[in-house]
Amino acid sequence: MSVIAWLLLGLVAGFIASKLVNKTGEGLVLDIVLGVVGALVGGSIFNFAGSSGVTGFNLWSLFVAVIGAVIVLIVYHAATSRHVP
Repeated sequence: MSVIAWLLLGLVAGFIASKLVNKTGEGLVLDIVLGVVGALVGGSIFNFAGSSGVTGFNLWSLFVAVIGAVIVLIVYHAATSRHVP
């Protein structure tokens, strides 16, 4: 996949995942970064489980990227939370 396709897939996946996790976006740049990282994480998880990961710019790849981005967002929020008990 080209860099432009990765950025578009990351933007869409990051946007969808941020809406699923916390109902608001993290900002355009952070949505793209978390989406691209999520695509890599999701692809790795799906490959490890024996399924195909990100295969191109299609619905399966978007699904894999969103699952990975949700995982990345949950970890991101846990790491940046300043909630003092």
